[in-house]
Amino acid sequence: MCDHIKLVLRVQFTRAERSSSLCYIQRLATQAYQFVRRDGLEWLECTALSRLPWLIHGFSTRTDHKAGSRPRGFSLGHGASTNSRRIDRNRHRFYRALGAQAFLPASLRQIHSATVWHVVRNPKVSGLAYTPCGSALADTFLEIEPQGDAVITDEPGILLVVRVADCMPILLVDTRRRAAAAVHAGWRGALARIIEKSVGEMERTFGSKPADLTAAIGPSIRSCCYEVGPEVADAFSGAFRNAHKFFQRDAPDETDGNSSMSASLLWLSKSPPGHSPEPKTYLDLAAVAFDQLNRAGVKGSRIHLADFCTASRTDHFFSYRKEGDRAGRMMAVIGIRA
Repeated sequence: MCDHIKLVLRVQFTRAERSSSLCYIQRLATQAYQFVRRDGLEWLECTALSRLPWLIHGFSTRTDHKAGSRPRGFSLGHGASTNSRRIDRNRHRFYRALGAQAFLPASLRQIHSATVWHVVRNPKVSGLAYTPCGSALADTFLEIEPQGDAVITDEPGILLVVRVADCMPILLVDTRRRAAAAVHAGWRGALARIIEKSVGEMERTFGSKPADLTAAIGPSIRSCCYEVGPEVADAFSGAFRNAHKFFQRDAPDETDGNSSMSASLLWLSKSPPGHSPEPKTYLDLAAVAFDQLNRAGVKGSRIHLADFCTASRTDHFFSYRKEGDRAGRMMAVIGIRA
């Protein structure tokens, strides 16, 4: 059997899933993303990025066909059920399967921030140098993993890495100037506009034009499963004029005559005592990403979404929301070939 198999997922729906107005429709957009299998591992590739021969990228899954890894899964980051040696072995195996074993991995200590780092090869040692973007310390650099949530580079041989287990992994590529970014965006980072800021830092650092960027948004928790509290909704409402587009609520009862979210944002506030319970609020991180990319100047036709919910598909992906501390971590990686 060929060791490089590309698969398009076919999903069977239960009657309950078809009938629920809230449940996420687990369907992969036609030809937008493909599963790639090699060396027993399986990951997702964005078709638009796979067409670029000078680029390497991938969104890992929890699948390990050789080990029969379910339920522990193929973890590439620290969780309660993983250990450092196993993680190191898994990472090396993943890089080798991708064909990136000669790349230098550039990762961060992720803190749900809007901090972006520019990564280059360190001229003094055989390692990497991290320079903070948009900072008074821009003339300095670090040789170890700094705190932050996005990395950018235009140098070949560097593999940009972010780790996720429900948050959005976003890969950005300047197809003209051959530059790339990897972004980790949970609700806090999205609220701080890290996606929009990453586009701006590529423009400032490399001269990238937003119209030349292609964005690949990997699997993340979707609005079907991402219930949030009123404080999150309030924070977005204070930061974005169109915040109502980022949220959904429970399907209304048959006796509820108002089924529209656009009527008002009154549902974000608490109900007075004695009234019916407040409807649950769900955040659509993908909608936030599309909004920030569009505002930054990235064309809608060049934004590609991996239409999976990590919390709905724990057969393929880790989910901290569903599995808690037992959840492993996945990686989104991107690099420019030498």
